[in-house]
Amino acid sequence: MRRSIENELIKWAQRQNRKVLLLRGARQVGKTYVVREFGKSFDTFIEINFDEDRRVHQFFNENLNPHEIIRNLEIYLNCRIVPGKTLLFFDEIQQCKNAISSLRYFHEKYVNLHLIAAGSLLEFALADIPSFGVGRVESMFMYPVSFLEFISEYEGDSIIEVIKDSSFKLPVNPVFHKKLLDGLRIFQIIGGLPEVVQYWIDTKDMAGCQRIIKILLQGYYNDFKKYIKSSPSARLTETLESAASQVCSKFKYTNVGSESSYLYKDALELLSKSDLVYRVFHSNAVGNPLGSGVNPKMFKVILFDTGIFQRIMNLNISDYITSDFNTLINRGELTEIFAGTELKKSHDPYGMENLYYWHRESKSSLAEVDYLIVKNGEVVPIEVKTASGRKMKSMRIFLEEKNSKYGIRLSADNFSKDGNIYSIPLYATGFIKNYDWLI
Repeated sequence: MRRSIENELIKWAQRQNRKVLLLRGARQVGKTYVVREFGKSFDTFIEINFDEDRRVHQFFNENLNPHEIIRNLEIYLNCRIVPGKTLLFFDEIQQCKNAISSLRYFHEKYVNLHLIAAGSLLEFALADIPSFGVGRVESMFMYPVSFLEFISEYEGDSIIEVIKDSSFKLPVNPVFHKKLLDGLRIFQIIGGLPEVVQYWIDTKDMAGCQRIIKILLQGYYNDFKKYIKSSPSARLTETLESAASQVCSKFKYTNVGSESSYLYKDALELLSKSDLVYRVFHSNAVGNPLGSGVNPKMFKVILFDTGIFQRIMNLNISDYITSDFNTLINRGELTEIFAGTELKKSHDPYGMENLYYWHRESKSSLAEVDYLIVKNGEVVPIEVKTASGRKMKSMRIFLEEKNSKYGIRLSADNFSKDGNIYSIPLYATGFIKNYDWLI
């Protein structure tokens, strides 16, 4: 499957001042696959897996001089590593902390070498390295498959152009609109983990997709025991399942279990660093950046993937697959997770941007806006609606109170405009930041 991040890798490779690239993201989002595919564009592609081949660790034990490391690797692998012609890939690099430390020296002493490193749960390994290559190593963040990537593979590239070229003045043709909603219904159920997506595209076997999701979820649970030593795996599992049950509402540690809240706070922090959950922080939305107005004690949590969410919650997939999209979308939390993860995937891959929302507690008027983004320097509220024709009370309160120019409503409806509120179909969430007509 083609991934949009491949275009970013091409840009990285062509830059004269490129640095060593660290590809980061949750397990099973396709990091190894995209690097291998990218490696086909080089004369030589060499992959070192630090989890699979422990013998290579010894090349990083004493001397971190990159010339010596490369010389040892060439002898060990019986192949040449030629700057400008070879892509060297260090996979599962979290298994060898000395290899992580060596990356900074490759930038300084092996300038022309294309070197990509990738791993999962890297934040835990990086925390133990006090002076990791600041200014010498650049990070690129990778997420599960987006809906736009899925529908491009599922229906063809032309459907992407339809979404891209649409607006409230030129809505999507009803035939294509229904086709996109049908695809979105499938995508919300299977989620965006590449193995699941590819299996669906190849077989259209929903039961098989559910089997793969179940196996992948168990793999994440196993990772808790394998990689995260600072918190018991049972507590991490308990916290992840509680995050699923509390999804899209204010997260409360007291709802997780019977242990002290600070223990669950640590567990949630670990899950967040693992990219298995995203915290959606409350912001007072007084200006840009949104992070300057955050209340750190007030946040919601969404899971990183709708397929994993529905598996944890044991949703009745048979009901969803035989229903129309308006029935599926009434499962509000599933739709809100989809919107949040699509916004996350549309962020600049070179930065780890947070998600934000707005909430006002008042005896006379409660109000909440699901997400906030910044577009052209302006704070823009986004509400995710689970049915057509519902009032936009919270949105209108926000627009008046914050003197905002416009808001966005995400739903199953086609493109339209009502005053200063734009209605955008959920399937176009990933294009919001690219629509120039949003002013």
